[in-house]
Amino acid sequence: MAGLKVFISSTCYDLSILRSSLRTFIKSLGYEPVMSDYDDVVYDPRQHTHTSCINEVSNCDILVVIIGSRYGGTVVPEALNVIDSSNLEELMKKTDEKLSITQLEVIEAIQNKIPVYTFIDKKVYHEHELYEKNKKSAKDIIFPAIEKQETATYIFEFINFLRLKSAGNFIFAFEKMQDIEGVLKKQWSGYFQRLLNEQRHREEEHKQIDVLSEQFNDLKTALLSSIQNVDQRKVAKGITNFRRLLEFLISIKISKNAIIHNTGEFRELLKKHHFVDVCDERKIGLANGFFTPKLFLIKDDDTFFECRIRMESFLDIENDWLSYKEEDKETKEIIYDTINEMYYPKGPIYRYRNESFRSYVDRINENSAELPNN
Repeated sequence: MAGLKVFISSTCYDLSILRSSLRTFIKSLGYEPVMSDYDDVVYDPRQHTHTSCINEVSNCDILVVIIGSRYGGTVVPEALNVIDSSNLEELMKKTDEKLSITQLEVIEAIQNKIPVYTFIDKKVYHEHELYEKNKKSAKDIIFPAIEKQETATYIFEFINFLRLKSAGNFIFAFEKMQDIEGVLKKQWSGYFQRLLNEQRHREEEHKQIDVLSEQFNDLKTALLSSIQNVDQRKVAKGITNFRRLLEFLISIKISKNAIIHNTGEFRELLKKHHFVDVCDERKIGLANGFFTPKLFLIKDDDTFFECRIRMESFLDIENDWLSYKEEDKETKEIIYDTINEMYYPKGPIYRYRNESFRSYVDRINENSAELPNN
């Protein structure tokens, strides 16, 4: 059985003793530490070592980052290409486009939704508070906990970047190795307990869904078998199979005439009604994680529909269209009219937003940046 892989990210020379102790601790739990100074990183001779370190992060399950008095080496330009630029912009603006390898390792973990546990030397953490209160004159202040004063801004702004993330922004101050051990034991144990609890509830929900699905299928079978007329049975079956598709199209204001007479591709139907893109929050990299799934149908005027469905559900709807468009026009019209009469407007699920999609994304990200630290 493969062990849990924990990537340790920090400057090496000033924290070598701490890193060694942390390695021993992680091994004592039966996990596998991944550390650049212990040859745990697979270095590709065709790449710079910085790039190899960043690539290794995505192979791990957890990242622990330790922030001390040193900034570390500036990352080579080649390694920047590994990271999605949208995740770099905010930090690069505040650090004169100067980033360390440690910072990029953390950003790579965030990009891959790998849990990040941040530990900051208590002296540095306290001086970060001083920096926050005196940003305008920070260059004139001596920060004793920072080894090289010219790197203070880079270190403190990286702390801000981590602190203001909308998720996974837990930060712990430490004085000694025992502080880190205590926090990790408690956090990992609590997280594992929560996952087990969620799994139990999820299994119970799946059982209930399976029961309801079985009951629905039994009812559907009984209704269809009671219809003797072949054409009527075909319509009844179509109402069952295409309800999700037609309710979706009705909700986003696609006309009856277009639905019935169009025999082209589903995306072409959307384009004819001015929908130019379909995406979810994962694709556009919104800063905040949604508790409910959201799909965005973007129009050519940059307004959009916000749909509380998953991308996977949209793809299922797209597949339903393949079958619906092959039905004869009379059958399609009867199915449409029946579902349209039964249809109850799903305002909260399919919501038209008469605003710019770009502005919406910017606002969500700005609001997330203002969230207080846990």
